Amino acid sequence: MNLRSKVDGQPAYVLHTYPFRETSLIVEVFSRDFGRMALLARGARRPRSAIRGLLMAFQPLEIGWAGKGEVLTLMKAEWQGGQPLLAGEALFCGYYLNELLINLLPREDAHERLFASYAHMLGRLADDPAGKVREADLRSFEKALLQELGYGLTLNHDSAGLPIDPEAFYTYRMEQGPVRLEHDEAAAQVFIGQTLLDLAAEDFANPRSRHESKALMRTLMAYYLAGKELETRRIFKELQEL
Repeated sequence: MNLRSKVDGQPAYVLHTYPFRETSLIVEVFSRDFGRMALLARGARRPRSAIRGLLMAFQPLEIGWAGKGEVLTLMKAEWQGGQPLLAGEALFCGYYLNELLINLLPREDAHERLFASYAHMLGRLADDPAGKVREADLRSFEKALLQELGYGLTLNHDSAGLPIDPEAFYTYRMEQGPVRLEHDEAAAQVFIGQTLLDLAAEDFANPRSRHESKALMRTLMAYYLAGKELETRRIFKELQEL
């Protein structure tokens, strides 16, 4: 049970909104000091609502709320500016981040470093219309998210405690980390050691490391999402097929 009666001046981002009754919204926010919160924005769907145009994803807000229980009442929202609107593929990437946060972050669990990483990531997406660094930034954010949730990756040494050999082949097991494969040993996913080292260093200049890191992080995310397919991933896949 949430016993806080009032919070004001809290930096936050809107992750998702959905209608509540005829004129209101439930707003999922990611706040700096309180983590993921569900707030009731009363009357926000009315045409003349002062708050209606502020509850946009990816825009920095300063908000306040009051009440008790699982869903508190949003009392104010002020736009802080400085974040260009996302468009195209960058917009899909932003929604992907939001889906990860909604599905993986527990409510009311503060993650100040992750909040800073999220804000930085939004800025990178807005400044990267050509998509040159986007994939590297996504891997970095995914790593930061897993670290914050207590699922930090083992990438510099294998399950036997030995340093990763850049030229050896490995598979990644959830409870063990990298497992070195013997000659011709089969596995569902195989990664060269250099990929693991590059992922640890967040160096994605090597195309092979970039490709294999994406495959590994996708497997890890699917595991922690308990197999749930994200809407952004499904839609992006459909658009690529078209």
